[in-house]
Amino acid sequence: MKSDKRNLIAAVSVLLVVGFLATSLVSYFTSSARIRETIVVSELPLTSDNIYSEIQRDLIRPILISSMMASDTFMRDWVLAGERDVEQMTKFLREVMERYGAFTSFFISEATRTYYHADGILKKVHEDEWRDEWYFRVRRMAPNYEINVDPDMANQDAMTIFINYRVFGYDGKFIGATGVGLTVNAVRNLIQEYQKRYQRTVYFVTADGKIVLVSDVSFVPEANITEREGMSKIAAQLRPHSTGTFEYSRQGGSHLLNIRFIPELNWYLFVEKQEDEALRGLRQTLYTNLAICALITVIVLVATWLTINRYQQRLEAMATTDKLTGLASRHACDILLGQAIGDSARSTEPLSIMLIDIDRLKSVNDQHGHLAGDRVLCGVGDIARSLLRPADILCRWGDDEYLAVLKNCTIDDAHALADKIRNANAATVLHASGQDLSVTASFGVARRRNEESAGQLVARADRALYAAKEAGRNCTSIASG
Repeated sequence: MKSDKRNLIAAVSVLLVVGFLATSLVSYFTSSARIRETIVVSELPLTSDNIYSEIQRDLIRPILISSMMASDTFMRDWVLAGERDVEQMTKFLREVMERYGAFTSFFISEATRTYYHADGILKKVHEDEWRDEWYFRVRRMAPNYEINVDPDMANQDAMTIFINYRVFGYDGKFIGATGVGLTVNAVRNLIQEYQKRYQRTVYFVTADGKIVLVSDVSFVPEANITEREGMSKIAAQLRPHSTGTFEYSRQGGSHLLNIRFIPELNWYLFVEKQEDEALRGLRQTLYTNLAICALITVIVLVATWLTINRYQQRLEAMATTDKLTGLASRHACDILLGQAIGDSARSTEPLSIMLIDIDRLKSVNDQHGHLAGDRVLCGVGDIARSLLRPADILCRWGDDEYLAVLKNCTIDDAHALADKIRNANAATVLHASGQDLSVTASFGVARRRNEESAGQLVARADRALYAAKEAGRNCTSIASG
């Protein structure tokens, strides 16, 4: 019975755990797949579009300013007129800075190699000066402008993003380079604002893979994506003007990445989100669900255990207790008698039994009804139980028979106890169905012999009971031997 109970509890546990785990994990993986799909298909591309729009407003504006300066008739006329009034140029550059909020503005003449700044003439540029290499690169390049990051000599070498724009005369001849600059920190602040607003990591990469602007401190300044963990394959797939969504692993985490080419800057905009961060809330929900499932499982198992125990106790009580009299049943008595015989065999203590049979119970049932008969059965049992010793065992043996197991009891003591119960029963008036009833009982007692089995002992007591019946009832007979 205990094994069956343990198997049932184990089966219920497995069903609950498997059911809850399957439901929670399927829900988690389904939701995580949807979140991932949403990030890849919608969130990252939409963020890239929004940032691109803001870049056009925040970063491309300096390109437009530089283009305006390069095509301004004043600048071209002033250069072609021989650059006679320096104050006019410096005033022009100063107004550009003040009107458009640029960090710096400049013009370098091809004719004189003079570096004009809003504060005046800064220097002469030379091909053998490393700090002037950018100008001679601009002279040779095919595009009309470039974006370059260099220290600004006019501002204590602060790192500055320069938009270097080529200037041509009316005849199409190259006459110099002009442009404006933004501090790197100012641009980084813009990127930090994007990152804060959209909760994404935002950075820019040049066509050759160089990371030029980033606000995330985990990036190495001036690093290349080919050197960044997990991104070498992405670098190999990067093509001119390519756009798309990628995935890579770094430090054990999965990163989702959207790349968009920005033609105005000739850079790539990288917008990425760590998948673990996106799933953190969902994962917390999973842990909470699993904790709730574990609690429910424990509650169900405890309730199941208590219910099984309660019904087991009821079944055991039904199997071992006579429903009418409340005495031990025949089945229970067989077990208890076997245990008593085993105890007696291991010791020198005597063991006796007593069979009790109610005289003419059928007549009571026929004359007064079965309810009266039941009252008689209960009454006789109550009298016997009240007079037996605490260590004695009394059970209902048959329809109108009782068997008492008398431990450490000699045959003489058993005989005396039987007469005591018989006399008390004969003197007792029972009330049933509005009538007073008095019944007698016959007794057969026997002491266990050495090596005698339970069946043999009961058979001798039964023969003694039969002898008491034959002797006229309401008497006690001792088994022979």
